Amino acid sequence: MADNDLASPLISSPPSDHPHLILTVQDDTDTDHNNHNGNHGSNSTHHHFRNPYAFLGSDGFTVPGSTTADPFRNHTLEIRGLYEWLKIGICLPIALARLVLFGASLLIGFVATKLALQGWKDKKNPMPKWRCRIMWITRVCTRCILFSFGYHWIRRKGKPAPREIAPIVVSNHVSFIEPIFYFYELFPTIVASESHDSLPLVGTIIRAMQVIYVNRFSASSRKHAVSEIKRKASCDRFPRVLLFPEGTTTNGRFLISFELGAFIPGFPIQPVTVRYPHVHFDQSWGHISLAKLMFRMFTQFHNFMEVEYLPVVSPLDNKKESAVRFSERIFAFIDVEKSGSITFKQFLFGSVHVLKQPLFRRACELVFSEYVSGENDYISEQENQFGESVRPAIPDLNEDEVHELFNLFDADGDGRISKDEFWTCLKRNPLLIALFSPCLLNKDISQDGNRLEEIV
Repeated sequence: MADNDLASPLISSPPSDHPHLILTVQDDTDTDHNNHNGNHGSNSTHHHFRNPYAFLGSDGFTVPGSTTADPFRNHTLEIRGLYEWLKIGICLPIALARLVLFGASLLIGFVATKLALQGWKDKKNPMPKWRCRIMWITRVCTRCILFSFGYHWIRRKGKPAPREIAPIVVSNHVSFIEPIFYFYELFPTIVASESHDSLPLVGTIIRAMQVIYVNRFSASSRKHAVSEIKRKASCDRFPRVLLFPEGTTTNGRFLISFELGAFIPGFPIQPVTVRYPHVHFDQSWGHISLAKLMFRMFTQFHNFMEVEYLPVVSPLDNKKESAVRFSERIFAFIDVEKSGSITFKQFLFGSVHVLKQPLFRRACELVFSEYVSGENDYISEQENQFGESVRPAIPDLNEDEVHELFNLFDADGDGRISKDEFWTCLKRNPLLIALFSPCLLNKDISQDGNRLEEIV
């Protein structure tokens, strides 16, 4: 060995002709695979590795594909399990008795309602008190109907707020049971589809609630419904107004988009949530026929229902949208430097930015078509169409302010805003398109499904 010094390596290099030691790690599964296929010594491009987590009891896993939530799915559509079949068999005689109670209660309530409505023609005003007293018979009948469906007791949390504090009540909508419950509990005015008026027996009872009918596919009908909600909510002589903002029934596990009718008038609102705890029978009126749902309800020992009255939501004066606050929002949008002041250049750039948005023209067209009446091709000041179009954005605008704003659009001063005048004014003042944003919420404004709520 060479003498040790600082310049000598600790291990001397082997001669160039010294054989190298090569270690080969052979995978058992690979060998077995090659032997099985007769590919001895060949290079396989497909490797099968032993599961490194088998000692934990793992045999591999799969990644499920993406799923779409279905808010209308009834989770007990089919009757499954021995317990359910035995229960239905035991409850069949009880179901017959419940059916008799249901029919008798409905018939008595119908007769009492017809008596209360007899000779009453002034239905624009609140129902007289003596007629309301007769309706108590129908209200008791609705409680008997709930009993017949198996709702022997109903758990409540919280209390309904006085009508003068919260004139509007909003609730989720899971089944046909909620309207029956609210009829008994609150006897409110409801907003319902026009088709409900023709329902046998039930249509008459609904009319006694001084219902506000609406056709969701008609712009004029929706505007009239909002006007009626505001009129009846502002008068303490009318019952409180009940709305289901989702507009349809869901399975109670999801929230879907809300209609804005309950919120546009700007009155205090009491939210209410209804739940149906269950194990074997989902009571939601989703993808299930009404007859089958009623049969399942009749053949249960008891159906659970929970109603929770939530705190009143009040649009405080300092939170309401006013002309000043609305202007502040536009100012903040243009004040890109957040300096508390804007230059004329910033104003011009902000206006051009809004005008050049791809959906600007489409939004203008939809707004105009939303507020023209019937076969007319103009917005009339006399019919207050313009005021209805801007007040959802600024509820506290007075008549003079609405008139001045109308004159800005009415270039020829004939009391009408044509489509050309509407487009010309917004093209000159593109920032004003924000006035009409509430009427376009949740509306598709382009063929690719873009919604205004994503932009405004």
